[in-house]
Amino acid sequence: QVQLVESGGGLVQPGGSLKLSCKVSGNAGSIYAMGWYRQAPGKQRELVAKITNVIISDDITTYSDSVKGRFTISKDYSLGALYLQMNNLKPEDTAVYYCNAESGRRRGLGYDKESDFWGQGTQVTVSS
Repeated sequence: QVQLVESGGGLVQPGGSLKLSCKVSGNAGSIYAMGWYRQAPGKQRELVAKITNVIISDDITTYSDSVKGRFTISKDYSLGALYLQMNNLKPEDTAVYYCNAESGRRRGLGYDKESDFWGQGTQVTVSS
C-alpha cells in the first residue's frame, strides 16, 4: 500500500504564491510516475503537472497549458516527497489539489499501470 498526504494549501491573493507538498509512505518501490491534479466544483479532475520516469531516458515533466510558466513540479524520491511551486496564482487556479502516484510493472520502454494512488487533497483558494 502507498499513502499520499498533501499539505500547503490555503487562501492567497491573485498574483501570490503557494508551495504544495506531498509526502509518500508505504511501499513506493514500484512507483514510476507522480503528479498533481486539481478539481474545481462542477468540473472534471484535470492534470496540472506530472513527472514520469521511463527507462533509457531522464524523467519527463509535463504541464497543463494553463499553468505553464507559473507552476513548477519537483520531486525528491529519497525523501519521499513531491512538490508543486505555484506562482502568479489566478482565481481560476482555485480547486482541490490532489497528489497522484502510479505504480506498475516495467514493460518494454514504459510501464503497465497496476494501481493509482491518491491523497485526500488540499484546498487552494485564490481570491482578493
